[in-house]
Parts: sequence; structure tokens; C-alpha cells
Amino acid sequence: MKKLFVLSALMLGSALSPAFAGSGPIKIVLAEEADLLEPCMATRSNIGRVIMQNVSETLTELDVRGDKGVMPRLAEKWEQNEDGSWRFHLRQGIKFSDGTTFDAKDVKHSFDRIMSDKNTCESRRYFGGITVTPTVVDDYTIDFSADPVQPILPLLMSLVTIVPEETPLEFVREPVGTGPYKLSNWTPGQQIVLTSRDDYWGAKPEVTEATYLFRADPSVRAAMVQTGEADLSPSISQLDATNPATDFSYLDSETVYLRIDHNIEPLNDVRVRRALNIAIDRQAFLGTLVPDSALLATAIVPPPTLGWNPDVKVFPYDPEGAKKLLEEAKADGVKVETPITIIARSANFPNVTEIMEAIQAQLQEVGFKVDLKFVEVAEHEQYYSKPFKEGRGPQIVAAMHDNSKGDPSFSMFFKYATDGTQSGFSDPKVDDLIKRASAAVGEERAKLWSELIAYLHDDVVADVLLFHMVGFSRVSDRLDFKPTMATNGTLQLSEIKIK
Repeated sequence: MKKLFVLSALMLGSALSPAFAGSGPIKIVLAEEADLLEPCMATRSNIGRVIMQNVSETLTELDVRGDKGVMPRLAEKWEQNEDGSWRFHLRQGIKFSDGTTFDAKDVKHSFDRIMSDKNTCESRRYFGGITVTPTVVDDYTIDFSADPVQPILPLLMSLVTIVPEETPLEFVREPVGTGPYKLSNWTPGQQIVLTSRDDYWGAKPEVTEATYLFRADPSVRAAMVQTGEADLSPSISQLDATNPATDFSYLDSETVYLRIDHNIEPLNDVRVRRALNIAIDRQAFLGTLVPDSALLATAIVPPPTLGWNPDVKVFPYDPEGAKKLLEEAKADGVKVETPITIIARSANFPNVTEIMEAIQAQLQEVGFKVDLKFVEVAEHEQYYSKPFKEGRGPQIVAAMHDNSKGDPSFSMFFKYATDGTQSGFSDPKVDDLIKRASAAVGEERAKLWSELIAYLHDDVVADVLLFHMVGFSRVSDRLDFKPTMATNGTLQLSEIKIK
């Protein structure tokens, strides 16, 4: 069948000189350059949108264009064993881009590598609070046991990128994967180029080569597609989305929020955290700096994630109330006049600079002393994730969190558990709810997640939740492609068709 497909394509190509229709190179312009292309960091958006499922594949993937749920990728099928572990049956006849053969030993090594203390793999955080043990059954069968038992382990495996067994535990510069593309050029500060593989195990994609360019200004990105300098920009601003023929809006899975470090005064006082929340006029951003179809957030996960709690209400805009809370805290000896630093990530999303400056102004109006600091992605991670620096002052990290998987377990442990890599506090009730919800199934799982969402928002006042974002993309009229809720973090070239 593959030979017939190639023969047909060649015949069609000879009839439509100089190149056959429906294939060719494209250029994609992104807001942020990737600082590294390490496969186990592909859950971070600026890396994932380049290599996830393009160079580095996973055992499973979630269908975001339909309702098929968890789908096979490198695993053909899976089932749960009587002891609660999961058995995955792997596809055969697959090779990595370096020519080595894919088998169960590669899967085990990939998982062990993610969990190793020799690196700082981001995908490790999704397994926080869980002990997972991979066991090779034979060349193409592997078991994963989890304590506590994980009913959604097949979905969790959609975040584990598979590398060859020979890959060192330390980060690599050039990823080797089983995907339809291989890295052919990376010139830092200029471009990344992926080229399609002739020996890919799956269907041959229409995009033969993808060149990734980087421009921080969303207007520049939009203009590049309009003039033909690029073919696709996954992220432009609403103000630039003026052409219905090429510009598409999509409800993405990103939540913009301010992560509060509860460990440092005055942010360790719940009145101060509540004052931060009611000092911000979230509604005023909609239709101005934030798309008017964005949703105001009450949880780190977007609707309709499992356990979404409709009874949790957005904090009201109440600047006078914020002033009173600060006065009460000050009267009790809380040092509310201590300068607080907001650390934001440059080019994280459209209008990030203007949004953060407006928030800074609103907080200052009620009496907070706020400094604003913009950093690039690598430095941002040093503030965002543990270990936090000793001797730091009060800090708030502005960030955008992606959960397109439909279950809060992909967010809750590493964002809020005591041992979570990005958690700014410790609360025994939160730890207990996360542990019980992660192991539960059905209605009980949804109920526990719902309870946790309410407790984090109303009682702990864990952070400042802002917006569930809406994205805008510009797509050249030579392409057939519609963005999905996963587009900001994963941009599969195989989904792009060339007219």
C-alpha cells in the first residue's frame, strides 16, 4: 500500500510540474524562541509546539478534534491488569530518526530518564505524588504500576516523550525521536528547521519541511503571514485578527494567573492575598487587552474540565474593600508596605506587557507597592519552579498554564501540593484532597476535584486567577488548517494540509 501511495504521488507530481499539489515546505512564526529542544521538556509550550508529536512521540494522545478520548500513538492498545497496573502493547517495525529500533526498553528508559535526578524534566511534575514503576514484559509489551493506582494512567502517558535507550540522562541538544520529522537545522536566534522522514512508520505528512521563525510582536507575526513571509502564526492578537478568510479564533486551554508565594510576608496573610484579588478589575480587560470572548477564571483549569465548580464565583472588583483589608492587616503588624515584585515572561501571550502594567497600576492604586520585572523563559522558570531562592523578597509570578487534558490531575499536584514544583504554599487539606481525587474514579473523582477548586479559591486564596484565554491564529490561504485548544502547546505538522 505504501509503494502504491508513493507511485501515485510520483505520477501526480509529473503531471503537475514543478511540484505535485498538496505537499511542500512551510514557514511558521512563533512568539518565543525555544531555549532548548529537549524531549522531556516538550510539555512546555515554547518547546512542545515545535517537537511534540513532530519529532518526539508518546505512547498515547488525546483526541482534541473529536470525541475519541485517549488514542493510540506508539502503543497499539492497552488494558488494566487485575492488580491495577496498566499493560501497553507497542507498535512494531518503528525506527527512531537515528536508525535504531523502537521497543519496550526505550519506553522504560524514557520514563526512568524523566524521573531521574540527573535532570530537571518538566514532564516529571505531572507524576507528583505518584510512584510509577515500569516493567518490561517483552520487546513490545510493558507494564506500568502506580501507587496509588492511577485510573487515568493511559492519559498521563500522553505526556511522556519516547527517546532511544542510548539517550543520556542529561539534557540533549538535538532530539532523536520516532516522529514524522527530524531536526535538520537549529540556528539560535534565527530559525529551527524540521524535515520530514522518508522512513516514518505512519502516514506521510503533506508538510515536507517546516521552518520556525521567531518574532515577539504579534502585529509583526500577523503581517508576515499576510505578506507571504510566513504561512502560519499560531498566536496573534485580537486587534490583528481582521481577515475572516485567514484569521481564526479558538478557545484554548490556557489560564493566565498570578502565582503567589505564600512563604514571604506580607503574602503569607490571607487578607493581603484577598486584597490582591479584589483590587484587579478583570472585566475591564475583556475586549481591550484581552479578547472579549475570554472567560474570567475561578480555577487553574478551564471549563469543561472534570470537577469544574460552577458555584465558585469570580472575585468582585472592590478597590475600597482591598484598601480596608490592607489597613486591617497593617493594624495587626503585617508589613503591607513591603515592595512586591511581579515577574512576568516576555512574549508569553499577546499584550502581556500592557496587561501586567495595568495590573501593576491597579494594585498600586489600593496601596500595594509593586515592581514589575520581565524576563525570558529560562530565567522565568527559575522564579516559577522550586527550589525557590533563599533570601528572596515577596514575589508574584505571572504565568499561563495549559491543561488541555480534561482532568485536574495534570495541574493540581505540581501547582498546589506541598511538594509540588510550582506550589507557593503548604496546606494539609489540599494535599489530602489531591491524593484522594487522583486515585478516585467517576462521580467521586469529580466531586473531590470540585471541592478542591472551591477550597483553593475561597479559603486558601491560593493565587490570583485571571483569564481562560481565547487564541487567535493567522493561517495562509495556501494551507488547510484550523487551530484547536491544544494549538498553543502542540502544533502537529501532520494536521496541516497544503492546498
